[in-house]
Amino acid sequence: MIPTSTIDTLQQCWHSLSELGAQLAEGEWQQATDLPGWTVKDNLSHLVAVERILEGMPPTDHRASAHDHVRNDIGAMNENEVDARRGLRGAAVLAEWNDLVARRLATLRSADDDYFAQPMLTPTGPGTLADFLSIRVLDCWLHEQDMRRAVGRPGNMSGPSAEHTVDRLIRTIPIVVGKRAATPEGAAVVIDIEGPVQRHLVYEVSGGRAGAVDTPTAQPLASIALDTEDFVVLAAGRRGADAVNARVEGDTELARRILTQFNMMI
Repeated sequence: MIPTSTIDTLQQCWHSLSELGAQLAEGEWQQATDLPGWTVKDNLSHLVAVERILEGMPPTDHRASAHDHVRNDIGAMNENEVDARRGLRGAAVLAEWNDLVARRLATLRSADDDYFAQPMLTPTGPGTLADFLSIRVLDCWLHEQDMRRAVGRPGNMSGPSAEHTVDRLIRTIPIVVGKRAATPEGAAVVIDIEGPVQRHLVYEVSGGRAGAVDTPTAQPLASIALDTEDFVVLAAGRRGADAVNARVEGDTELARRILTQFNMMI
């Protein structure tokens, strides 16, 4: 099946990234972001590199020197591509991005079912190219927000790519509530994500596992409320619990365990 909705959402996010890039002065491209060692330009260079691979274009043969923030083989591969573009101006990386986006969209809009069904290893395990594209929405939108926070230019915090990303991040909350935070058997926790993307989430532990429920069987032990951006920076591991504004009621120690274990990214 052709994932038309995912392609539409990618296009929205990609164009938002292009619009952001068109506003930036060279000094803004050099601003540090929440990702260790990466500037605003580096974030876009990383996105360029991944889309080039998906388009079947060759990777760089450049090899970056060692950095403390590179911790595994995937990180090293990412760093090679990013470092290969560090000598370029931000406008040059943006031009490469814009050309590549046009090429990628032409490929995706003309591809058949077999193209999207081809097996592919995704960050969450074996899947298809369609599965990988769904994760690409999350990755592209998160990096867009990394860039926007660094230069103080908020935007695209609502709409399809924001909704898509929040809903993907939500999938891991049961592991956080049940396993990582050790919420007691039979107990429930409420998490409210407030605007611009709003979600009311209730999780209850049964058989040692937390699951989403419409109504808890007992009064929730803890309630946590935080806005969309604070939820995203926690869930994506960009910042820690001490750096966000979360309102807590009930068992504050349980809520603290949940908030400090919220990072869901590999």
